[in-house]
Amino acid sequence: MTTTEPRNTFLEQLAACWSRSDSLVCVGLDPEIERFPRQVAEHPSPIFHFNKAIIDATADLVCAYKPQFAHYAAYEAEDQLERTIEYIHRAYPGVPVILDSKRGDIGNTAERYAIEAFERYGADAVTANPYLGGDSLEPFLRREDRGVVVLCRTSNPGARDLQDLAVGDGGQRLYHIVAEMAAARWNTRGNCLLVVGATYPQELAEIRQIVGDMPLLVPGVGAQGGDVAQVVRNGQTRAGTGLLVSSSRGILYASAGDDFASAARSAALSLRNQINVHRLRPTQ
Repeated sequence: MTTTEPRNTFLEQLAACWSRSDSLVCVGLDPEIERFPRQVAEHPSPIFHFNKAIIDATADLVCAYKPQFAHYAAYEAEDQLERTIEYIHRAYPGVPVILDSKRGDIGNTAERYAIEAFERYGADAVTANPYLGGDSLEPFLRREDRGVVVLCRTSNPGARDLQDLAVGDGGQRLYHIVAEMAAARWNTRGNCLLVVGATYPQELAEIRQIVGDMPLLVPGVGAQGGDVAQVVRNGQTRAGTGLLVSSSRGILYASAGDDFASAARSAALSLRNQINVHRLRPTQ
């Protein structure tokens, strides 16, 4: 009789990867075939072929990969998304994959989205929208070995329209309430994370104060203009970790030529080095 080794949780994989790669870099795998080099775009499976080259060039420099679901569905390329995640798990075991699908619905529909993310695609974590409340997150959160990355303060300019609204008698911002609920209610299994945009460094500092050492996925550096130094200083934990600093276009499309993979490696290495300059290094 064969025995199955227990699966490491998402956060265990993440912590190991932070240490092994000495990196807080998360590479967003957001394919746009129109931007691929011609010989890649003409491949029978162009997205998988492109992703594989990027992954092989950067796997030792990252703490996670984050494929964005719409960038596959728009091309009817969900099969290439499945192949990408399977390839990461097979070729680079221990590097976690976050499926960026921002799911949020009620009851049995939320359960189906959880099955989609964790069983169909085999993701180690998934992004989720908390707007429908805690019961809409529960089907994801009950998978104790998987991560649930809850939108809190997003990186887009329109984030202020709703996320900055004052709520209740105390005048707290809505994103404060989300952070407090995540820390006090939703993280009972220790598998909750938050999305906080790099373009709002002060808000990032506020959220870190609220949630303690909870990991934060931080998009918005690179193409969106977030400042790496402020992100690290305002968002890192006392251990010098706690962040997944996500870059997509700045790494994937560092070159439009045949050297796209080596250029991606150079961009990922540069980002890792920029981050590490500002990280705390606790004495052993």
